[in-house]
Amino acid sequence: PRARLLPLRRHPPMIPHPYAVHSHSQAQDLAAAILSASSPPQIAAACSAVDAFLHGHPADQSRSFFSVAFPALICRLFGFDGGSSPSPSRSASPSNAWVELADAGVAATVFDLISPRGVLFSSMSAVDRHSLVKFVFPHERLPEWMRYVLQSERLCSVLPDLCPLFRSRVQEDPVQGSFQIQLNVFEYYMFWFAYYPVCRGKFENSDAVAVRKSRRFKLENWTSSWPSLSSSSCHSGQNKGGGLYMQLLYAYLRAIVPKRGLDSCQPYRSSLFHYSSTYDGSVILQAEFLVYTLIQFWMVENDFSPLPVKLCSSFGVSFPFQAILGEAAPTSGLGDVLILLVKYLNSSFVAPPDGGYRMEHDGISGWNASGAYDVGKPSVMVSSDNFVDSWNSLIQRPLYRFILRTFLFCPIGTSMRNAGQVLSLWTCHMEPWRITPQDFLEFEVPGGKKSEILGKGKSQFQERSNKGKERCGSELGYSPAWQGYITSNYLFYNSLVVHFLGFAHKFLHADVETIIQMILKVLNVITSSKELVDLLRTVDTAYHSKPAGPSSAVPDGAIYKCISSIREQLQDWENGLCESNADGSFLHENCNRDLRLFSDEEDGVRRLLQLFILRAESEIQSLPSDKMAQNLQKLDTIRAQMCILFGHPVRMPPSPVMSKVVFNRESKCDEGFTPKHPGVGQRRWADVKYRGDWMRRPISDSEVAWLARLLVKLSDWLNEGLGLHQSVSNVSGGPTYIKLSPTDVSTTGGSKEVLWMLLAFVGSWLGSLGHGLVHLARERGMRINLRPLASKKFMLALLFCTIVALLRMTSGRCFQLTTPKNT
Repeated sequence: PRARLLPLRRHPPMIPHPYAVHSHSQAQDLAAAILSASSPPQIAAACSAVDAFLHGHPADQSRSFFSVAFPALICRLFGFDGGSSPSPSRSASPSNAWVELADAGVAATVFDLISPRGVLFSSMSAVDRHSLVKFVFPHERLPEWMRYVLQSERLCSVLPDLCPLFRSRVQEDPVQGSFQIQLNVFEYYMFWFAYYPVCRGKFENSDAVAVRKSRRFKLENWTSSWPSLSSSSCHSGQNKGGGLYMQLLYAYLRAIVPKRGLDSCQPYRSSLFHYSSTYDGSVILQAEFLVYTLIQFWMVENDFSPLPVKLCSSFGVSFPFQAILGEAAPTSGLGDVLILLVKYLNSSFVAPPDGGYRMEHDGISGWNASGAYDVGKPSVMVSSDNFVDSWNSLIQRPLYRFILRTFLFCPIGTSMRNAGQVLSLWTCHMEPWRITPQDFLEFEVPGGKKSEILGKGKSQFQERSNKGKERCGSELGYSPAWQGYITSNYLFYNSLVVHFLGFAHKFLHADVETIIQMILKVLNVITSSKELVDLLRTVDTAYHSKPAGPSSAVPDGAIYKCISSIREQLQDWENGLCESNADGSFLHENCNRDLRLFSDEEDGVRRLLQLFILRAESEIQSLPSDKMAQNLQKLDTIRAQMCILFGHPVRMPPSPVMSKVVFNRESKCDEGFTPKHPGVGQRRWADVKYRGDWMRRPISDSEVAWLARLLVKLSDWLNEGLGLHQSVSNVSGGPTYIKLSPTDVSTTGGSKEVLWMLLAFVGSWLGSLGHGLVHLARERGMRINLRPLASKKFMLALLFCTIVALLRMTSGRCFQLTTPKNT
């Protein structure tokens, strides 16, 4: 079926019939002109025609435009080819979308048309006030978890209570009997605006996915999986784009979403005397709708746990999406838009050093250009305690799960570009004190009209911004006023670091330089301030201490107040998220249980970083001499940061190979451990120290990946069925005695009874033998492991034996057929 772009019309005010027919005819001609516009002059002419049409028709008479021409305008804005109703199988093409235009003049024209202060938005507002048009958003374009929810009547009945995005928008179709989302014009446009980056990300990755699928079953890729050959790269002609779209996103956020949260728009907060007669409830509704829409389309999307677990359990609702959606990574390519969204929402915590919040809108830029804010001075925290009322409380869980799912479910052989964007998003959220006004200057009005609109004041502000950029970047840093923010987002600084190290170990062989740089960037954030490290350690100590109140180790009683919320966040935010059984992760068995940033155990950050340095030293031997020296310096920097983080020098085992690698690299290259391709070439297996469940070790090139995962699951099922995963103390041992009464004893005779007793004896003997073997396996801690059957050598030997057996059978039959003829 095709996407439903046709609106649901309501009864409009009385309009003369000839005028309505003429307006409808003009809207049809305008839709045809919009769809046919491809070159920059044609696009500019189409925008001018839309502007003239909306200016020439009153608000109550523009229903024909939104019914006929508006769907066509959405198709061209976001690059949908074809008619006014794009099919679900088609994706947005960056080269065809108007929001990806490279021409500055035409981009400025499009921006003027669809900007918050343009005629299109004013007409949307007027049409929505009269409720002239309602749209049904296509079911197949919704986030994946919403599609399954709309199929259940029971879930749809409680959705408005679970998520504000569904309030008064989920309606039942009286014809088809299914549930659908009905939106007004503004909401319909914002749904498409939020959907576009998701569709663009899928479009950019479709070619790489097709290449991987077409090469999946080739014998040379099955027997030898070299990362340098299998890793996908971006298309050479890929258009990065996104300039006009990012400017529109910033303009919509600045015009619709108040930075201080929803409470800043309330007519009364602590007293009824604060009520204002100019209060408009639609401001709150639009801001809430836009933020929730961006969160659901960009962060949640295909997450199998879209809502907090505690909230769902309070309504008696559970989402069985883990079996349906599976372990799918978020859509790639959303890093830039999410960074802008997070920066804007977190910028409410930053104010000028004099304490006054004077970063106000001047109608042109998002910041006051009158000189009230000196970009050369550091920003300070203005509201460290009132985090619940801010936008930050809404994005914490979906943002955490978005970052974690990206690291956990990132497929092997993909480019590190998306992971780098997500890492920048993560560090941006961890350092809100570094947000400055110049971060938003690039998202101002398009270049064609920037100098004309902003004038001399804007240019002066730009000069001041450039002069103070370096000084501001060096002075901005953590201060004790950010303690509330750190404790509210503590898992971003602790648990997520441990999961990221598992990702770094998994992809170290793919791009060692990029992984080292990413590790260095994360450690730079955590160790940027001694006060920040002390706070992280204090919270960790309070988390692992007994609940006996403040102590000498944790003197601040406020820290203990946030421990319970951190425990709830750890269980809720990581609900259902763990590494797969056969990916060799360090965190599979301990996921979702504890904080391990300062742990000394095997899965703690200290041990993982030590192992990472050892592996990285071996990996960088294959790099050129200049790059090898640079990465060795970065490893030394990582050691220094580990000393800052853990408070004492890090003891590393001696590495005689690396001590001579710079001077005699060629003679020592065969002694280094290279875990990139185990089993290929000369290796010293004594250097390979994998600590963990051997059945869940990383999949090597000598195994069939899909068969190894299948055999691991089968082994787990057998071990669970036989009770081999339990200890002897947990299993009741010893024989079972049955006492028979004398009345139950009877004489037996006959050959059938003797035969039956003989069979029962043999069966009981076999059963006791099996029980003894299982008991012995439990005592010795033995388990069934079928994973060796996934070896490529075993599979090749089995295939060879099968072929030989078939040939012998075929030759034997041919010999039998030819024998009578010879005789």
